[in-house]
Amino acid sequence: MHRLIRSVLRLRLQRDVQALNAGDYHPLLANYADDAVLHFPDGEHRFAGDHRGKQSIERFLQEFVAAGLQGEVHDLVVSGPPWRMTMIVRFDDHALGPQGEQLYANRAVLLIRAQWGRVVEHTDFFENTERITHLERRLRERDADPGS
Repeated sequence: MHRLIRSVLRLRLQRDVQALNAGDYHPLLANYADDAVLHFPDGEHRFAGDHRGKQSIERFLQEFVAAGLQGEVHDLVVSGPPWRMTMIVRFDDHALGPQGEQLYANRAVLLIRAQWGRVVEHTDFFENTERITHLERRLRERDADPGS
């Protein structure tokens, strides 16, 4: 039974990330509880901090899409009952510039706590948090250049 739950969750997560990569964050957002918290590493970038509540998480996902980030789910580990489930996801993301040059690439581990199918807490741990700061500089340059 546990394998079946893991397989279903992995397929659903992959489908939602595919939609996110295509610019539609709504399927992913639908998985969060109204009072969920998304913890993202601190730093000098637009994604930093604790995003509390579904509206704040929606703004985070809008920024993810606007930055041109693309993600991929590589693995999923699930434990616990549906009312107190923990998921660990290996997630890689990257962004390309206007000429196809790589602006950013990183590997993350997402720690997700869920209750009855809704994410209540989500924490991102990155292999290299300095890469996000570098991406922020590149995004600011892009946003300041009206020709991009």
